Amino acid sequence: MSTRIATRAGVWAAMLVCVGMLAGGTATAETAHTAETEATFRIDRSSVQEALDAMTSSGAQGVQARVTHGNDHLEARSGTAELDGRRPVPHDGRFRIGSVTKVFVSTVVLQLVGEGKVNLDAPVSRYLPGALPDGQAITVRMLLQHTSGLYNYTGALPLDFPAFEGIRYRQWALPELVAISTAKPLDFAPGINWSYSNTNYIVAGMLIEKITGQPYGRAVEQRILRPLELRATSVPGNRVEVPGPHAHGYARNGDRIVDITEINPSVAASAGEIISTTGDLDRFIDALLDGRLLAPKELDEMTRMPPFAVGYGLGIERRTLGCGVTVWGHGGGIIGYSSLLLSTRDTSKRLELLMTSAPDGGDVQGTQQLLDEVFCP
Repeated sequence: MSTRIATRAGVWAAMLVCVGMLAGGTATAETAHTAETEATFRIDRSSVQEALDAMTSSGAQGVQARVTHGNDHLEARSGTAELDGRRPVPHDGRFRIGSVTKVFVSTVVLQLVGEGKVNLDAPVSRYLPGALPDGQAITVRMLLQHTSGLYNYTGALPLDFPAFEGIRYRQWALPELVAISTAKPLDFAPGINWSYSNTNYIVAGMLIEKITGQPYGRAVEQRILRPLELRATSVPGNRVEVPGPHAHGYARNGDRIVDITEINPSVAASAGEIISTTGDLDRFIDALLDGRLLAPKELDEMTRMPPFAVGYGLGIERRTLGCGVTVWGHGGGIIGYSSLLLSTRDTSKRLELLMTSAPDGGDVQGTQQLLDEVFCP
């Protein structure tokens, strides 16, 4: 997707990412084999590597991917960790995952639903009285499915350079972000249409905090990160750095390329602030779709969608590829970073793709080739 936070972070976002024409460096690929042998591995390594190299030659600074077919895994990377550097993108490097955060947040809300603490079809005002002018008409389900009509608060923020420098390190509280949205009228009456709005998941974060009595990030840690041992995943809050090994993200400021790795991610908060790795995301989506995080009823709610929701469930998207294979997951983008998390419903085929970029208006090539190789051989 576009590295702008304001852009919809859908499954196809990474296919449409607009990045600059900065070529990557040395490309490498590594494979971890378990039950299957070299002869029976079902992924063409050279095709995966060609796809990643196409991304770095057409605009991405660095790319990292993890592919799973059954019990066999392939990890590949292309490009460099820093502009004008020679160090490759680190193995299992940390990335800002943008709106893939929403899958984590929706999972926590649905866990609370399963525990009887939240009713999906109850108005938001039941749990957050006074938080929304239209809180009586907007339900929890509408938040998670983007059918609330709430204005997307990021549309009112200066997310392009040089104006972004003014808010780059600003600390935001969840109610402040919601107030930006509620200063505008609803885009449509709640429940009759669909429009991607980051505001929905800011309110969802507030809901988690109200019900659990702790910051939403702590609930994510206790309910998902610790049980799954996702040790490289973090909810940074106001911490501006990316911890551990990581590739740098970039943005364009006029004629200059700016290192945008460090920002205060509270501007994205529960709509897009999480930092993770391909390995952790793989364990997460596998556990989620396998039913290890949600009971069957709540997982069914997550993956069910009305026709006007354009393939969007409760924090998860469904798309059918040209070859007829249906995939589930989410895309993400935050300035300097793009991500894509996809899996078949039975989790037999999975893909995690993380990318750093230097925006310049061009389209990254190679993503369709990668999707075809992973899901359509």
